[in-house]
Amino acid sequence: MLEDDHIHDAAIEIAPDRAGRKRISIYQPEQAGLIFPETPEFASFEEERTYRKQHLVAACRAFAMHGFDYGFAGHLTVRDPERPELYWTNPMCVHFSQVRMSNLILADHKGDVVEGRHAINRAGFVLHAAVHEEYPEVMAMCHAHTVYGTAWCATGRPLDMISQDAAAFYNSHAVIGASAGAVAVEKESGWSVAKEIGRNRGILHQNHGLLTASHHSIDDAAFWFIALERACKQQLLVEATGIKPQLLSAKTAQYSREHVGSDYIGWLHFQTLYNHIAATQPDMFD
Repeated sequence: MLEDDHIHDAAIEIAPDRAGRKRISIYQPEQAGLIFPETPEFASFEEERTYRKQHLVAACRAFAMHGFDYGFAGHLTVRDPERPELYWTNPMCVHFSQVRMSNLILADHKGDVVEGRHAINRAGFVLHAAVHEEYPEVMAMCHAHTVYGTAWCATGRPLDMISQDAAAFYNSHAVIGASAGAVAVEKESGWSVAKEIGRNRGILHQNHGLLTASHHSIDDAAFWFIALERACKQQLLVEATGIKPQLLSAKTAQYSREHVGSDYIGWLHFQTLYNHIAATQPDMFD
């Protein structure tokens, strides 16, 4: 595990906008009145539930767009806002591109389906339920069997800070060797990795693949999963050259992490994907 094992964002002093409104990121415009994604506020649990389900579906569709499908492998979860002991997830044996509002399932930590007609992915239940139960603050998780992530995980090494992209995971990802390569279908295997998963943005599970967790949103967890796969690809490409890369200094990596690697930035990045998917794949709302 890397030297700092949390996924909380560092405190950053950001000047308010010109209207005096608080900003939490330098990417929020200083000029008032411009079109820019706003974090939502909800009037009811039902309204928030709909939002979370819509964004879970979009996250599944985004995984399909990035080629993260592999048979029935892969599972994304987000807690229910009213009953946080339950979580929404994609149905078993339904391609990411075919996940929609109507076929999501709601499950408990025992693996029982509370709402929905489809079965639950056993491996998804084992891993996600263990993390959700161990860490009440973890709202969402993602896992899929990707090409580059799985390949890099076989090395058993953390990411090198070779780019601004990688720096988003500076002191915020860990390599887990426990249960490496074993199919996580027994509850014990879920608990063996849950503690590390819940304390980091990204997990490199040796001989298995990538996982991401978020205290913020499914948007955040999904985007950083996409980014983690991309970082693994970049690392493999650099390794293939045989040339020793120039690494970011700790100071630079920390600065980049604070400004382009926060939970909010993960959410903000994902809004680009969400808006595109919602506009081009309206069947997601069925």
